[in-house]
Amino acid sequence: MSFVAGLVIGVIFGLALIVAFVRSENARSKKRSDLATTIAAFARMTVEDSRKLLLPEHYPSWVVFSERQKLTWLNLQLERIWPYVNEAASELIKANVEPTLEQYRPTLLASLTFSKFTLGTVAPQFTGISIVETGSEGITMELEMKWDGNPSIVLDIKTYLGVGLPVQVKNIGFTGVFRLIFRPLVDVFPCFGAVCFSLRHKKKLDFTLKVIGGDISTIPGLSDAIESTIRDAVEDSITWPVRKVIPILPGDYSDLELKPVGTLEVKLVQAKELTNKDIIGKSDPFAVLYVRPLRDRTKKSRTINNQLNPVWNEHFEFVVEDASTQHLVVKIYDDEGVQSSELIGCAQIQLSELQPGKVKDVWLKLVKDLDIQRDNKNRGQVHLELLYCPNGVQNGMTNPFAQNHTSTSLEKVLKRAEGNNGVENDGEINKREVIVRGVLSVTVISAEDLTAADLMGKADPFVLVTLKKTESRNKTRVVNESLNPIWNQTFDFVVEDGLHDMLILELYDHDTFGKDYMGRCILTLTRVIMEGEYKDSFPLDDAKSGTLNLHLKWSPQPIYRDSS
Repeated sequence: MSFVAGLVIGVIFGLALIVAFVRSENARSKKRSDLATTIAAFARMTVEDSRKLLLPEHYPSWVVFSERQKLTWLNLQLERIWPYVNEAASELIKANVEPTLEQYRPTLLASLTFSKFTLGTVAPQFTGISIVETGSEGITMELEMKWDGNPSIVLDIKTYLGVGLPVQVKNIGFTGVFRLIFRPLVDVFPCFGAVCFSLRHKKKLDFTLKVIGGDISTIPGLSDAIESTIRDAVEDSITWPVRKVIPILPGDYSDLELKPVGTLEVKLVQAKELTNKDIIGKSDPFAVLYVRPLRDRTKKSRTINNQLNPVWNEHFEFVVEDASTQHLVVKIYDDEGVQSSELIGCAQIQLSELQPGKVKDVWLKLVKDLDIQRDNKNRGQVHLELLYCPNGVQNGMTNPFAQNHTSTSLEKVLKRAEGNNGVENDGEINKREVIVRGVLSVTVISAEDLTAADLMGKADPFVLVTLKKTESRNKTRVVNESLNPIWNQTFDFVVEDGLHDMLILELYDHDTFGKDYMGRCILTLTRVIMEGEYKDSFPLDDAKSGTLNLHLKWSPQPIYRDSS
């Protein structure tokens, strides 16, 4: 009997332990769930929510010390010291900008100087701050700033007729990003040797001009000329990559100064499918290209009349001062004659995307505004060949050529590849211009997926091959009733100036009474000259579909001629 009683008590006690364990686990699970819910709620809390939970005396300062309040503190301190900053900054800006104003002075003016320059009593406001780069060499910081101030800026203008015009610059509105570089870092207070400042990005610069005691519009074109001069001066004197170096500790900081680091050669090949800006006829496009938007550094192509698929094949060369941040800008305009040209579209490419010493072939989509890259409207495309050559480096080897050499960078690369033909034994350089001459072999292999050209859904295609400069032509045989013709025909062309010539392949449908155009491919000779030989497929322009398969081979025969 006692055994049975013990067994029952043991079972009850065991069940009680199991029930207690289960309830304990459930309670712990609920606590974990509640804790997770609480933590998630805290994660969703805003600063205002936390203010409601905590009394002011218990509210920790690190919670409210947000980036926005850091900037509020910074702006408050700037307002306090602004009278002193205004005096120093006004003198600094005047000293730096005034020589540049004279450099870009309009030709109708005899002189252009500041008779008064002060930034006024309203301090700028910082709206954002970020650390761009930190390292052992220095620290780079960017400050976003806006300013709607009350400056007192008066330009003293004198014409060649002896007439003096005091012009006031009013209603200035500015938004931009300033870059500060603290470099080099040292062990002595204030822990950096110098500080560089620059206008990294100019988002907005608005102002009005007013002749004191008169009307600036009485002199036609004066207002536009002065406004353009001011914008050029700002661009050239303070906009990145230009930077002003302020020494803090004694030392040599020449390495921080702006200096050319290389050259960018651009071949403007062509554009296609441009938006037509003319009501009657077609647009008359030309291109404007620049790395820095200064008048003396901006290049302009020739105008091609009545054409939405212009072919330029023009060379331009630009000075590069910071390959990591600078970019090439291309703007296509419609020439309106005496009226202002109308923008068709624009595009840009970062120089950091280029591999030094290697030609990059790109098609860039045109957009309405460079600051708004998403553009659903088709404005056309522009075709470029780009080559970036750092100073002292050509294809990975030391560049022996002087700055006054008449060749373009691409010609230098090609000439260097041929050997040191342009350098005498004593190291002196012959001022000779390289002419890349040779024989181009073009094999028209086949075409694929051509658009039907007759009522039977077929075509009788042939290819007309033309070397542009010499207008040498060859024609393939006609392949009857085929949208995927095979030719395998080779044509040789003697090329007198390979860097400035083009190969044009036009596809036609043979007809009893003539021929019907089916599309074309336009190729520069840069790639075949650099590579020697290649096979590739090229989409047909001016066609709904279709590709052309080609094999190109180059046999060089370089000839040099004296530029003198």
